[in-house]
Amino acid sequence: MSLWSAAEAEAATGGHATGDWAATGVSIDTRTLQPGDLFVALGAARDGHDFVAQALARGAAAALVSRVPEGVTRDAPLLLVADVQAALEALGRAGRARMRGRVIAVTGSVGKTSTKEMLRAVLSHQGRTHAAEASYNNHWGVPLTLARMPADTQFAVIEIGMNHPGEIAPLARMARPHLALVTTVAAAHLEAFESIEDIAREKAAIFEGLEPGGTALVNADISTAAILRETAMRHAGRVIGFGTARGAHHRLLAVDLHDGATVARARAWRTPLLYKIGVTGRHFAMNGLAVLAAVRELGLDRAVAIADLANWAPPEGRGTRERLVLDLAADGMSIDLIDDAFNANPESMAAALEVLAASTPRHDVGRVSHGRRIAILGDMLELGATEAALHAALAGLPSMQAVDEVHCVGPRMRALWEALPERKRGRRADTAEALAAKAHRLIDAGDVVLVKGSKGSKVSLVVAALRRAGRGMEEERG
Repeated sequence: MSLWSAAEAEAATGGHATGDWAATGVSIDTRTLQPGDLFVALGAARDGHDFVAQALARGAAAALVSRVPEGVTRDAPLLLVADVQAALEALGRAGRARMRGRVIAVTGSVGKTSTKEMLRAVLSHQGRTHAAEASYNNHWGVPLTLARMPADTQFAVIEIGMNHPGEIAPLARMARPHLALVTTVAAAHLEAFESIEDIAREKAAIFEGLEPGGTALVNADISTAAILRETAMRHAGRVIGFGTARGAHHRLLAVDLHDGATVARARAWRTPLLYKIGVTGRHFAMNGLAVLAAVRELGLDRAVAIADLANWAPPEGRGTRERLVLDLAADGMSIDLIDDAFNANPESMAAALEVLAASTPRHDVGRVSHGRRIAILGDMLELGATEAALHAALAGLPSMQAVDEVHCVGPRMRALWEALPERKRGRRADTAEALAAKAHRLIDAGDVVLVKGSKGSKVSLVVAALRRAGRGMEEERG
């Protein structure tokens, strides 16, 4: 089924199409391009025009370009525009304009991708649903998601992120959501902002894009909730709070953490709720409550949504839990790995350590008779002038008392390593590569191992090394 004809794409972008082609998808990467995709030659680390010939050879229907690239003939299927980024944005706006369903936009310092994936899972069983891939939430990710959206989509879930002031509002106006959700506001990207309050104002800008009469969902627990509400009141027809606070319309009453599952009790207005998330984490229970609030506001079946939440698992690198088998010939010779290596800030680090503390190691199965809770933690980036204090403060978290050993990766994590009592100090390395080379020596059968850090700390290399250390892997989804 065609997503964009040459004439439709030409009209949307104001460009000039060569040939009468039709695209079934939109791609910016030749490595993941599918036959029939419109290849968008964005300029990032490398100029996308350098890959147009390769994209066409791999079956691209056409290429969106600002010039005819070298090695490409003038009669090749192209969409010639003045500026590729601006044209992608125009294609995204056109994709949004022709869609008659409802759009949900999600932002937040922590949990936006997991919440987006929860919404995808829940809404998919209640209508044709389209959602952002991976963390496509920036100046090219949002228009790309909109440009990929089929015209008959009933529910679209758009993730919106930021690194600097002024980034969220234009993306929200492009997405034009009927419902906008802020998961939380925390100390992330402090290098670009003077305070948490400034971060809250930037997150609140998502409400500026709301359709008339739209709904704003606000975390009622955070210290900056009033800032979010103030902006929401100016742009939303309804402002709904979720959290543990007494005034929250959807109020979380209790959370029980189990290995591989979280059970929560809540109240939605006057209706009691009992729901389960198929992964461990108090933060997942809170995100699940926000999802159930969104389901109510959209007028959908909450019972079906609760059933779907029970089967949900986070994307890779965001708290997924796996069993790595160390020896196939012996029973119990395995570790439990919690892969949370995609991103980190103080709030998400605290949430991950709480999950580790709630996990149960297995004893008397390895060289060390007592199974351990082990944390391998990489630098938290973009925290600004207070980064050393924020790293050191992790040592004082209540959940850290249950952690047996902490290995630290990166120069910033030295502050945590020095703040820890000596009995908890494991290895410390300036690079993930250095620690990954020793990863197999850090673990033993029965251990539960958490790996977490900002993406730039590259602790995913340690995850890969641990997987190589195992001879098999059995994913646990709760």
